[in-house]
Amino acid sequence: MRASLASSIAVTCAAVLALPVSSAAPAAAEVLVQPPAASALPPAPDLPGSTQSLPLGPLGPSSRAGGSGDQGLPRRDVKPFSLVGVVWDDPRAPLHGTVQVRTRATGTDTWSEWQDVETHNDEHGADPDSAEGTSRALRGSTAPLWVGDSDGVEIRVRAEAGGTGGAPPLPAGLRLELVDPGEGPEAQTETEPVLETEPGTGTEVEQVAEAAPPQTRTAPAPAAPAGATAAVAPADATSAAVAPEAPLPPAPTPAPAATVPAATLAAPSASGALTAPPLSGLLAGLGAINAQLTPYAAPWLPALSKEATEAIASYLPPFLPRTPASGAEAQEPAKTPVQAAAPYIGPRPAIVTRKGWGADESIREKTFVYTNTIKAAFVHHSATGNNYTCAQAPSVLRSIYRYHVLSSGWRDFGYNFAIDKCGNIYEGRAGGVDKPVLGAHTLGFNTSTMGIAVLGTFSTTAPPAASVTAVARLTAWKLGLHGINPKGSVTLTSGGGNLYAKGTKVKFNAIAGHRDGFATDCPGSLLYGKLGTARTSAASYQGR
Repeated sequence: MRASLASSIAVTCAAVLALPVSSAAPAAAEVLVQPPAASALPPAPDLPGSTQSLPLGPLGPSSRAGGSGDQGLPRRDVKPFSLVGVVWDDPRAPLHGTVQVRTRATGTDTWSEWQDVETHNDEHGADPDSAEGTSRALRGSTAPLWVGDSDGVEIRVRAEAGGTGGAPPLPAGLRLELVDPGEGPEAQTETEPVLETEPGTGTEVEQVAEAAPPQTRTAPAPAAPAGATAAVAPADATSAAVAPEAPLPPAPTPAPAATVPAATLAAPSASGALTAPPLSGLLAGLGAINAQLTPYAAPWLPALSKEATEAIASYLPPFLPRTPASGAEAQEPAKTPVQAAAPYIGPRPAIVTRKGWGADESIREKTFVYTNTIKAAFVHHSATGNNYTCAQAPSVLRSIYRYHVLSSGWRDFGYNFAIDKCGNIYEGRAGGVDKPVLGAHTLGFNTSTMGIAVLGTFSTTAPPAASVTAVARLTAWKLGLHGINPKGSVTLTSGGGNLYAKGTKVKFNAIAGHRDGFATDCPGSLLYGKLGTARTSAASYQGR
């Protein structure tokens, strides 16, 4: 009884220190689903935001819907929006061609140049055989593009030039999605870096056709993932709580990281094995941390010192592995028992929660799906362009979230975390920042991994140093929770993709780029070139 009570209190303490709270995934199952009854909550109170869905029509007399000719929309007035994308009926049908848009800034007569929309987006998504990957709600989609506050739009979709057989047909059911993120709790950030923006190119469309009336995207009725037969993890009824909107307080970065008195930290026993700190000692040390903690459903989680992070990790179930996982660490010289037992966990960075960036929890599916562990981090760029300010980053996230869920048919935001150009870190898919939440980010390799999206496009624009540093800090902490060396390598099994057939075992760097697992430009050549720096820095933050 006493042991059981102590264990319960310890887990409760760990949950308080690692907000937002959700139950940890048992190690016995690969994918775990929390039942709707445990995590469903009443709808959020009329959160703002909307999506206009406009069907595209043929451009010119020789074009036809679903055929090889151009499709699009002429210039038109629309309700305000800030992000655009194109979707179509069959998620398995590729769009062989180009998509270009131009927009008019709200309340002006100023139109942008033509801007390219990234059409190759199918590699971002759920694994092919997963419940999310086989959902009937899925649609084909381009990457979203952030265009800023706009009230006019023009679009053209052109099939790529064909060979002797002619141009391949465009997918059927093409629609333009215009997303308004609405007002939200915008984060206060440090002075942002100056980034280059890529000018648009192209010429006017001479012939256009009138399109059908627009539709408004709304959330489908929530349902549990189809075919979910794995073990069920108990959920706390408050794990997806949505608090009333409130202004976001100043970012916590200037404040010192929370620490725990040395007497409460883990220490080696007489035999050299690492032992968890006494529960009474940890409870006594909570006062030092709680003074800097915000209430549950707070807009951000404060940064913790390395000592505080490691003390908390001792009580996070399942308990952390204390032996090398794989890769370079396995070839390191033998360590003393104390060295071998020492946890390599980077300090938890400050994280803006879903509450902080204004996620509407009523539109996502109400269950949380977990993978067994986190072995690797895949780094992406969002391909939404670089024309945003750090103050607008929460709006960009709300827009991507609506596009992923309501336009593309995903269960939730696809990435586990996002990072803006100022280095602010944001919680992505719901389920708990310290938990192995199953994402939809790297087709074929979502199991046992986490996905990090750096907001922007980094094919020809260099990522800010602050963003690369944030990747290192985030991975040092999250990979460290699972005993992974950021400079090491891991082996993953493919769930199917265009580089590796299903069932193929593939060796990756623990911090990998999306292009390592799929034939894609993501995360852009210039961000990909910085991943080596991120690995070295992350290992240093872990104390290696």
